[in-house]
Parts: sequence; structure tokens; C-alpha cells
Amino acid sequence: MTIAVLNAFTRRFVEGRLPAGIEPYYFANGDELRALVPKAEIGWFDSFDGTPVREILELAENLKWLNTLAAGVDFFPLDLLGERNVTLTNSAGLNSITIAEYAVMGMLVIAKGYREVVRSQERREWLADAPGKLELFGSKALIIGAGGIGGRTAELLKTWDVDVTMVRRNPAPGVLTADQWRARLGEFDWVVIAVPSTADTDKMMSQAEFAAMKPGAAVLNFSRGPVIDQDALMAAVTSGQVGGAFLDVTDPEPLPSDHPLWGFDNVHITSHLSGRSQTRLIERSAERFIENVTCWERGELLAGVVDLSLGY
Repeated sequence: MTIAVLNAFTRRFVEGRLPAGIEPYYFANGDELRALVPKAEIGWFDSFDGTPVREILELAENLKWLNTLAAGVDFFPLDLLGERNVTLTNSAGLNSITIAEYAVMGMLVIAKGYREVVRSQERREWLADAPGKLELFGSKALIIGAGGIGGRTAELLKTWDVDVTMVRRNPAPGVLTADQWRARLGEFDWVVIAVPSTADTDKMMSQAEFAAMKPGAAVLNFSRGPVIDQDALMAAVTSGQVGGAFLDVTDPEPLPSDHPLWGFDNVHITSHLSGRSQTRLIERSAERFIENVTCWERGELLAGVVDLSLGY
């Protein structure tokens, strides 16, 4: 019998649906998790009580497979998981629907000057003209990161007749690689960032990249805050080189109320809400988990396995 220790929020989705060889235990708080985790062979621990993830995983000496509903895994001690030969699966691709919708929304907010439209209603003022006149139709977007989020965003944008170019790590027809996209930045009206947060992507967009962008183009970030050099971004927005930014993520998070980034009219900050703007992530994650448990029992490959050496 394989012991699985699972967060209580999974119970209504997985109870009675696991293979006979899996014995589930559910925890509702950090104390219950600490008591159960030493015997866990399979774990799904997300969101307990703020205890550092490493502290919990150090107790999980029998763990063989860890699942998470997160897509980004930069907060996990990947070194510890690697030392113990633990398989880590994430929910890459499962949250792509809502985040891609947020990306299109962000582009429209910038293109149509929608912040001023909202303000006019708050003032009860009838505007005489449109504050934003850009159209997505015929514009060009560079999507850096061709995973689930980037891929879904590309699908949606193509239906709006946006000319989309993707950036991915491995070469493929019609896409740019990590050593090619910077030379092409000046061609695009939109730069959408959806890369994993790793040492290689830290401050990937900085002074040189903003200077190379098409003047007045916009950048949208759905990765992690440190992927963008925020000081360089503020300088580029101030100069007008960057026409707008839509930041679902910042560095740090939460962004302090006195941070100067809040003060830019053409910078939109959305408090890392893109992935939370849905009701079905746990359900989708549970469906993948159940399928993966069956594969685990059969010794088959799992979906969503993270390469611990790459961090995604």
C-alpha cells in the first residue's frame, strides 16, 4: 500500500477515485501535515500555514513523488528534491486558460486606454473622444516562453489577427531561440513574458532590452517579478521608450504601497491575480493527479514532470 498525504482541499475531487493501492491521508492545517508527512510516499501539500516548504520537505524522508497545483516551482528546494530523487510534477498548462485571457485583457486595457475610461465613469464624466485608439488587429506580438501560457496566449491572439512570434529554448520552425529574440525586439508592438523563473531569466528584460524595443511598445509580464529589472522599466516608461506595461507580477510581492512603480499611469499592476481569476484550477489539477496516480501505479511516465536541473 502506497501512502499519499494530500491537502484537504483535494478531498472532494479525489476521494473514492484513487487506485486501490493508494491509501490517502488528508490534512487541514500545518500541525496535521507535520504529523503525516514523514510517512508520505506521494504528497500534495500546497498551501498549509506559511511554514517554509523546505522545513516540511525535510520531514518527508519517504517521499517519492510530490505534486503541486503551481506552475512555477522556484519556491521549492529543488536541490533537496534532487538529492532524494523525488519526482516533482506541477500544473503547467492547466492555468494557461485564465492567464492567457488576462494577457489579452492587458493588451486591450493598454490599447484602448481603459484606465481613463474607468476613471471617467467614476467622475461621471462623458468623454468626448476615446483615450486609446490602438487596435490589436495587425499588430505584432513577441511571446517569450512557449509553454502552456505562452501557447494559449498565441492561440487567442491569432484569432484577433495579431501577428505572433514565439520564443522557446529549443529550435523549431517559425520560432526564435534564446539567442535570437533580442535582435528582433524592435519589430514588435507587444512583448509578453511567460518564461519560468530561473537564474537564466533573472532580469532578462533590462536596460538594453527596453532600449531595443520598438518605441512606444508595451511589455506584459506573467512570469515572476525578477524577470524584469523594475528600475530599468521605470526609466524606460519615464522616457517614453516603453509605452506601457501590464505587470501581473512584481519584485517584491506584495509591492509596498510606497513603491514608485504604483505611480505610473501607463503601468498596470494586477497583484498576481491572473492565475486566481478562475474557479477550476483545483479541479483540473485533481484530474491530472488522478491520471498520474494511475500512471504511477503502472510505472508509466507522468504528466507535468519538472526537470529539477532546469527548474521547470
